[in-house]
Amino acid sequence: MTLRRLGSFHQSRLSFMRQLLRRLKAEAWRFEKRAFEIDARGVGHAVYAVHGPERSYSLVAFAHDLAPEMRSDRVIATARDATFTLFDGVPEDDDIARLAANVPRQEAGRISERELSLSRANRSVRLWDHVVERLAAGRQPDAGKIAGVGYLMRTTAVYGSGKFGAADREAIAGREEFRGPFQVEMLSVYLTRAFVMDLVEHIARARAPQTAVALDPGLRRRFGIGNSTGLGMAPFLLNHPALLNNWIAAREEALARVRALPRAGAAEAAQFRQMAARAHHHARLWQSAHPVQVRKVAALRADMERLVGHLDNADLRADRPWDRLWLWACDALSEEGQEQLVSLLLEPYGDLVDDLGEDMGADEMAEWRIDGAMPLAELRRIVEEVYARALATDWTDAQAQARIWYVSEEKLEPRLGERADAALEPYEQPLCPGRDAARLHADLAGAGDATVAEFLLRHPEHRHIARRAQIAARLPYAEIRDNTIAAAMLPIDLLRLKLSFFGASHFDPRSDRWVRINMYQNAPFPGELAHGPADDWGLPPLPEPKSEASR
Repeated sequence: MTLRRLGSFHQSRLSFMRQLLRRLKAEAWRFEKRAFEIDARGVGHAVYAVHGPERSYSLVAFAHDLAPEMRSDRVIATARDATFTLFDGVPEDDDIARLAANVPRQEAGRISERELSLSRANRSVRLWDHVVERLAAGRQPDAGKIAGVGYLMRTTAVYGSGKFGAADREAIAGREEFRGPFQVEMLSVYLTRAFVMDLVEHIARARAPQTAVALDPGLRRRFGIGNSTGLGMAPFLLNHPALLNNWIAAREEALARVRALPRAGAAEAAQFRQMAARAHHHARLWQSAHPVQVRKVAALRADMERLVGHLDNADLRADRPWDRLWLWACDALSEEGQEQLVSLLLEPYGDLVDDLGEDMGADEMAEWRIDGAMPLAELRRIVEEVYARALATDWTDAQAQARIWYVSEEKLEPRLGERADAALEPYEQPLCPGRDAARLHADLAGAGDATVAEFLLRHPEHRHIARRAQIAARLPYAEIRDNTIAAAMLPIDLLRLKLSFFGASHFDPRSDRWVRINMYQNAPFPGELAHGPADDWGLPPLPEPKSEASR
């Protein structure tokens, strides 16, 4: 549970995007483009409906003609190329009119409990223009240019759970299709990808109706949806300890189940070898200019090279093959490669591990109540066990608490500042459990044999960390065992942890506190789900071998 380890996670079968597509396929959800009223400039609205066993949902998309100088990845931007909401049901004309007056305004507008999410996206301009020009001329876009970017639009926010008037999480948590984490947001992004691809083809046809062609289906799947994510996402994992526990616990249980298998069948061994080759290929495609990520990608490439070489001679049919492979990796691979291997080991065993996704949600209120009757000796024992690393830290060292988490007044978004800027201290958020546990431990030393309730009456400043300690005593993965305000702390580790569970790929940090990613790249589109696999896209396909003529 250290940040360095958690910041090396990769997407897997348990990631939320993949869980969603498996459900859509298994339950035969039906997709319908109900409206596409967009002019030649790319301005208008579209409605994409999806119909499940019990309910329907609709992505309502608004396309805009945005001046280049107004395009920005910043969350504080006031104009976008496209804006979206996921509607609960199928909207009527009055709903569209209401949404048209509010959704394009984003934070400045208001949506209602009929809406489940609010989002926006901007074009990746150079690739967008290239694709439009090529399609309009009757040609396919350059595969190399697609690989260099991987998406035509990137979102800068996908809001849900009550923000800006949308339905509260509690209002929909009982629905089977949304019981898992972030299924609303993942559905919104999946439909957004379909809209973006339809939009670029529409603009190409409008530009040259006589010559324009559609994207080749195989090339089309290479486009995902980009996302720019910053510090607003980082504190989520600290603020939701029970949810974090359930995510990590599911992944650890999945790994344990596979490692415990006494034998591997021929089909499973062959699938694993193929997935390892695809991971090797994916590592070679992964590009980033950020120094930290450059080192991590280099390590991953070397790890995948080592893994593929090891598999040339490894006997995957002998006793406990996956356990032996994991133990080999613990010595032979970096943390990047080890965590990639966790994902690879799950791939052949959907029947064994996919059910764990059902328990990755959490009723956090059930864990929230402080046990006031607990003796202080028990609380002290818990703190010393869970926060041993923190108790060994010298908190008088300025480097140990160099940072401050606070909330910006302008956007009500989490921010990270320097403690040396004394003006921030009054606004510090309780997002350093380690330091707070050390403070709690110091006050417990002279508290005698009272109960937790009696102690907190005298020291109410410790309520939040006493609660966290009690939660962590019950849930072993609820707490990040690291210093979240140290000078050397990388917020991008928190971002990558969460985004890996989303199912994102191609993490590309732009600084230590914001990152670009790709979502749903290589995934089937809605029209393809009924007739093809739903879950063979987490890693890119291997390139086709070159023919003798092409050589």
